[in-house]
Amino acid sequence: MSDAIDLNRLPPAEECIRDVRAWLAERPAQPLAYLHSFGCQLNAADSEKLAGILAAMGYGRTDDPAAASLILYNTCAVRENAEDRVFGTLGSIKRLKTDNPALILCVTGCMTAQESVAEKIRKSYPYVDIVIGSSAVQRLAQMLWAHMHGMRHAWDIETYTDIPEGVPTVRDSTFKAAVPIMYGCNNFCTYCIVPYVRGRERSRDPQQILDEVRGLIADGYKEIMLLGQNVNSYRGNAEIPDFPALLREIDRIPGDYWIRFMSSHPKDASPALMDALLECSHLARHLHLPVQSGSDEILRRMNRRYTTAQYLEKVAYIRAKDPHFSLTTDLIVGFPDESEADFEATLDIVRRVRYDNMYSFIYSRRTGTKAAQMEDPVTDAEKSARMGRLLALQREIAVENNKRFVGRVMRVLCDGTAKKHPGHVTGRSSENMLVEFPGDAALIGSFADVRITESHSGALTGIRITDEG
Repeated sequence: MSDAIDLNRLPPAEECIRDVRAWLAERPAQPLAYLHSFGCQLNAADSEKLAGILAAMGYGRTDDPAAASLILYNTCAVRENAEDRVFGTLGSIKRLKTDNPALILCVTGCMTAQESVAEKIRKSYPYVDIVIGSSAVQRLAQMLWAHMHGMRHAWDIETYTDIPEGVPTVRDSTFKAAVPIMYGCNNFCTYCIVPYVRGRERSRDPQQILDEVRGLIADGYKEIMLLGQNVNSYRGNAEIPDFPALLREIDRIPGDYWIRFMSSHPKDASPALMDALLECSHLARHLHLPVQSGSDEILRRMNRRYTTAQYLEKVAYIRAKDPHFSLTTDLIVGFPDESEADFEATLDIVRRVRYDNMYSFIYSRRTGTKAAQMEDPVTDAEKSARMGRLLALQREIAVENNKRFVGRVMRVLCDGTAKKHPGHVTGRSSENMLVEFPGDAALIGSFADVRITESHSGALTGIRITDEG
C-alpha cells in the first residue's frame, strides 16, 4: 500500500461517506465495527459522533472485536494508567490483525494528540492503520477513504480550531443526551493534560446548540447534559454572550425535561450562574463545583486561580438563597508535597460545605504536566491513609445530609433496574441523588414522583406516590 495520498486535499466528508458506503455495499455481508470509548463524558460524546459516521458509511455494530471488520478505540489521556490500558489493548489485538490482515484498526482521542504517543504507535504498533487526533474525529470518513484508496497509514493528528456542525450522531440512550457546547481548555491546571491534547477553548454557536437541544426535546429526551471542560467560560454572541444567558435561553424551550451541565470551574462560577440555577425551571437543582483542595498553597501550586475564601463565598451565595441546594465536588489527595496541614484544610472545607457527594482521587503523576516535575516526598501509604480519612468523613456527612430528604416527594428520572432488589428501579432526582423504588423496567426513561421513606449514605429509597395506599 502507498502513503502518497495528500491528506490535505481529500474529498469532503460527505463525499467520502458516500464512496466508503458504496465500497462496503459490495461486500457479501454487512461489515461490522467495534467501537470502544475510554475516559470522560466528552469522549463518550465524541464516540456518539464516531458511531454516527460509521453508521452513515454502512457499518453495523458488534460488541465482539473478533467479529469486526473495523476496530476503533477512542482513547483518554487524563491519567497515564489509562494510556497503559490502551497500549495493552493494542498489543492484545495484534493477533486479530494477524489472523485477518484486512481488519482495519483505528485509534483516536486525546492520547493520539500527543506526538510522543503517536511516535510510540508508529514504532511499536505499526499494524495500526488509522490514527486521528482528538480535534479531528469528524475526519474519520476521510481517513477511511484514504486507507481504502491505498494509504497504508492514514494519520491526522493536527489540532483543528473549527467546530464542524451536522456530524452524524448515534446516541447511546433514548432519553439522556450529551450536548457539547465548547471544546478545549485555557486553564492549565498543573496536574492536567487536557489543554495540551484538546487545545484552546472554542465555543459553539449558540443557535446551533439551541437547535440541537430543541430537536432532542422534540424527540422525547428527558435529560440534556451540556458539556465542556469549563462550561462557565462559554462565549456566544451579542444576543447570548455567556453561559448563564445560554442556560436561560434553553430554559425557554417548552417541554418536560431537565438540563444539567459539567464541568464548572469555581473561578468562573458567577452570581449570574447561581441565579440561573435557582430561577430556571428546567435546570437541575444541583451544581458540581470541583474544589480539588482546601489548602490555598496547594490550590496555588495547582494553578486553580481561586482561594478557599473565594470558593466559600460562592457556596455561601447559593446556600443563602437555598440552604439545601445540592453541591458535589472533586478532590485530589496527595498532590505533590501536600503536608498534613494542607490535608487537614481539605477536611475542613468538606466539613464546612457538607457536600452531598464527592469524587476523590489520589494524585496520579501525569507526564507532560508541570506537576509531574514537582518534588513529592509524601509516601503512597500516607496518601492512601489520607484518602481513607476523607472517605470516612464524607460517608458521615452523606448519612446526615440524606436525612433531609425523608418525607419529601422528589421527581426522579428512572434510568435502570436495581441490581440487588428485583422488582425495583433506580434513577436520579433533580438534586442528583440516587433513588431506588418499586417499579418495573417499563418506567425507564420516564419521570416518577417518589416519596422518600429511607435514607442511606449512598442512596435514598421510597415509593411512587401513585402506588401509595
